[in-house]
Amino acid sequence: MKVPVIDYRQENAANSLLPKSSILSSSGWSHLHLEVYQQPKFEIAEHQHTMHVIACGLLGSPRELEDRKMASGERWLDGKLEQERRRDGDIAIIPAGISHRCNWNTSVEFMVLAIEPALLQLVGQDFVGDSIELTPRFMSQQDVLIQGIFSSLRDELESGKIGGDLLIDSLKTTLAIHLLRNYCSTQPKLSSYSDGLSQRTLQKITDYIHDYLYQDLKLIELSTIAQLSPYYFLRLFKQRMGITPHQYILQRRIEKAKHLLQHSNLSIADIATQTGFSDQSHLTKCFKRQVGVTPKQLRQERSQ
Repeated sequence: MKVPVIDYRQENAANSLLPKSSILSSSGWSHLHLEVYQQPKFEIAEHQHTMHVIACGLLGSPRELEDRKMASGERWLDGKLEQERRRDGDIAIIPAGISHRCNWNTSVEFMVLAIEPALLQLVGQDFVGDSIELTPRFMSQQDVLIQGIFSSLRDELESGKIGGDLLIDSLKTTLAIHLLRNYCSTQPKLSSYSDGLSQRTLQKITDYIHDYLYQDLKLIELSTIAQLSPYYFLRLFKQRMGITPHQYILQRRIEKAKHLLQHSNLSIADIATQTGFSDQSHLTKCFKRQVGVTPKQLRQERSQ
C-alpha cells in the first residue's frame, strides 16, 4: 500500500487525512507554512511530509484544560512508537520523508508549522554544509523559543500581515538557526565574524533601507547587499544596532510618517503608501503602538 504524502505547499494538503480542515492557514510565505487545527478525538493514518514539520499542542478553555490533563496519545516516528504526554506547548518534530502517524484520545487544538528543507540549506550553508539532517522528536517536551515563534506567526496570520514579509523572514531565519543548533545531527561550526559589520557596509544597508522604505523589504535583499548569509546578517546587524532589521525598518517608517504628518498635506493613506505600510489601518496600528497617538491625532495637534 502506498503511503500518502502531505505537501503543505498545496492547499488543504492534510484534509483527506484529518476529520476537520484547519481553522487558520497561511498563504504566500516563502519556505514556511502554518496551519491551526481544532480536532475531535482522532487517529491519522501513516503518512510522510515533503517539508519538515513541527507540531505544537495548545491549551483550550479552562474547562477543556481540566479534561485535557488526562489527554495523551501515541505517535509513530520512523517506525518507533512512544506514548506522549502532550502538555500545552509541547512540540514534535517530523523531518521530511519520515514515516509518521499518531492518535489523540480527546479533542485537541494544535498548530503545524511546515518548513522547506531548502530554508535550512540556505541558512546553514556557511556553518553546516550540505549534510543537514533533522532529528525526529516526540511531543513530550517544550521549547520556549519555538513556542514564541508559533505565537508570533499565528498573531501575524490573524492580523493580516501587519508586520510584512521582513518579520516573517526574521522569524523563519531565527527558527532555522535554532533547529540547526539544537535538532540537527551535524553540529554547526559557527564563525565569530569578530569584526562585525563594517561602517561602510552598514551605511550601504541603511541607505538602501532609506531609499526603498516604501517597498516590502526582505531580509534576503539586505543580506545580499552585505554579502552575508541571512543568518550572519541578522546576527551581525543586531550586534551592531541593538535591534533586528525588522525593528530598525519599522522605526524608520514611523519617523518618516511622523515627519510627513507634521510637515506635509498628504493624506494619511498616501503617507502609509510612501512609508511602506500596507494601508492606512496598518500605519495607524503601528503608529499608535510606537508613538502613543494615532496619525490623525498627531495631525490634529499640529493644527491647533
